[in-house]
Amino acid sequence: MSLQRRLLATLGLSLCLLWGAAAAWLLRDLHRQWATTLDQRLAASARMVAALVAQLPADVWERGSGPALSIPSSTGLACQVSSPRGQIIARTHGALPGVLDGNAPGFGERTVDGERWRVFTYLHGRLRITTADRLVEREALLRNVVLVAVLPFAVALVGSMGSLWWGVRSGLRPLQQLRRTLGRRHPEALAPVEAAALPAELQPLVTTLNHLLARIRETLAREQRFTSDAAHELRTPLTAIKTHLQVARRVDGAAAAVALGHAEEGVARLQRTLEQLLTLARLEGGQPWQEGAPALAEDVARLALSDLSAPQRLLRSGPAIHARLAIPRELAATALRNLLENALRHTPPPSTVTLQLSRDAEGVHFRVIDQGPGVSDDQLPYLTQRFWRQGTGAGSGLGLAVVAAIAARFGGRLSFGRRPGGGLDVRLTLPERTCRGSAPPPPDGAAPCDTRAG
Repeated sequence: MSLQRRLLATLGLSLCLLWGAAAAWLLRDLHRQWATTLDQRLAASARMVAALVAQLPADVWERGSGPALSIPSSTGLACQVSSPRGQIIARTHGALPGVLDGNAPGFGERTVDGERWRVFTYLHGRLRITTADRLVEREALLRNVVLVAVLPFAVALVGSMGSLWWGVRSGLRPLQQLRRTLGRRHPEALAPVEAAALPAELQPLVTTLNHLLARIRETLAREQRFTSDAAHELRTPLTAIKTHLQVARRVDGAAAAVALGHAEEGVARLQRTLEQLLTLARLEGGQPWQEGAPALAEDVARLALSDLSAPQRLLRSGPAIHARLAIPRELAATALRNLLENALRHTPPPSTVTLQLSRDAEGVHFRVIDQGPGVSDDQLPYLTQRFWRQGTGAGSGLGLAVVAAIAARFGGRLSFGRRPGGGLDVRLTLPERTCRGSAPPPPDGAAPCDTRAG
């Protein structure tokens, strides 16, 4: 069952039950008040006749014989006045002896010739006044009153049901429009859903749906880019490895060893490229990273230096920096190692690469200065572009892209500058984690610290 039908059924049934209960209560009270009012009229008629008869001479009802007085009759109402000896003094109907005779004081009912009467007998001194009216006329009057009362009630109920139907349809029209809009969409459509004319209650739903669609688009784009990058970058090393292995199979001795060495180098390059691609995919995918060990600036520098192929060509300058970084240690070491490897790759031996660490209000700065050929001002924007290489240089072209992604993910900054004498000056700024009320970094397991990002 649709939401609209469910609402209409629930509200309509509730409205009918409430109005029906109110109508039953009203009719029950109306019937009681109607019966009480007519009985009061019957009693008032008897008292009025008693008051009129009391004004007659006293000897009128003392006479033993004589014709009965005739009282003008009223439609549906009969009256009779009797003396204490049972002699009829006055009456309105002469053909109702079984109805008006011999009644005890008070109200009662009698059935004569199949006709039901409501009777009231009143004793006034030595007089007995009896009034009666037909119950069929009472019931006809009640039906007329009920009809007059129920007809507007029924019209109001029908009007309420119509208003309820219109209100529910109007209120759910935006939801129906949204349902039709989503029903017409292709299952693979990722365009955002229009939410301009929707009510405030549906805005969060559509906004969340659009955010979800945007994340799906980004995820698919990252997946396609990863697939394209992997296909683009892995084809060449795989072909080279296959060629070297085929050569090693066909030759012997030193030539086979050389071919296997080249294949091993290709495997290492392939492994490095895969690691860089996977790191980029995790960084851009927003996947959480485990903090692990504290990321101290000096430990990050030590880890990055330990992985270099030519650490003797690296010159460390400046004082030691004791600061805790607001970034996982392995990622910080990966970013710094990529910068150092890139600098060593473009610095011809025996020239050295300089690493400087500094600290200020923006965070911790890792500055890497090489003595290579440098790049032109036009080439600076392409340094962090994937697979971009300067000339025919070695490498996968992903190292600086990984560094830029790490800095962007954790609120850092990566900047490049050209040295006047040649070479590249790269500065990586990473946010520092500091603790409230304490200068030194907290030990493992201490309370969490604030993050001061550049």
